[in-house]
Amino acid sequence: MSVSVNYPSPVMVNGYSCKNCTDVDYAKNHIDPAHPKDGPFGIDAKDARRQTPAVTFGGVLAAAVSPLAQGATPSATQGLRLDVSV
Repeated sequence: MSVSVNYPSPVMVNGYSCKNCTDVDYAKNHIDPAHPKDGPFGIDAKDARRQTPAVTFGGVLAAAVSPLAQGATPSATQGLRLDVSV
């Protein structure tokens, strides 16, 4: 019986693509297998790999300033647009 080092196709664990058992162990602990030295949730990441906005607007929409554009953290902006009226 042959034991393979890598999986035949990558598997997804906690949003990370994993190719082998080591990658799966990292992903279960919320460590990016591509950059394991960055630590859980990328807290030790270099500035170049920190998360940036997925979408940037241009033209008229660029004038609309969002709280994230002002430097607020994503957790600080949660619930800003919550409508609790019935």
